[in-house]
Amino acid sequence: MGSMSDELTAAQTTELCARLRALKSDLEAQFIALDTSARPVELDQTALGRLSRMSAMQDQAMAIANRSTLRTRLACCTTALAAVDRDEYGLCRSCEEPIAYARLAAYPEAPLCIGCQSERG
Repeated sequence: MGSMSDELTAAQTTELCARLRALKSDLEAQFIALDTSARPVELDQTALGRLSRMSAMQDQAMAIANRSTLRTRLACCTTALAAVDRDEYGLCRSCEEPIAYARLAAYPEAPLCIGCQSERG
């Protein structure tokens, strides 16, 4: 649960919005790069041994998990940028109090203040 002293200044908001847009672009690029890694592993390739196929399948599973994480962060960035447009960026989506600048500096797409995030586990 934030406090009014956590309210962002105009300069902080400008800085965080720029970082948020850059993060969104970076996440989109990572998502595209992972797209090829997450494709199904061809099991009929005779040149690959069993261990190589298992390694390729493990790499694919990790790529799919990474894509899921990227998709979630990308959705949070999109939501945060929409909040900027509504002049609601930096407000907790649960308690509607300001999110501390330090939290947003570390995690600009954060939808919740640290108190509400802690309550959710």
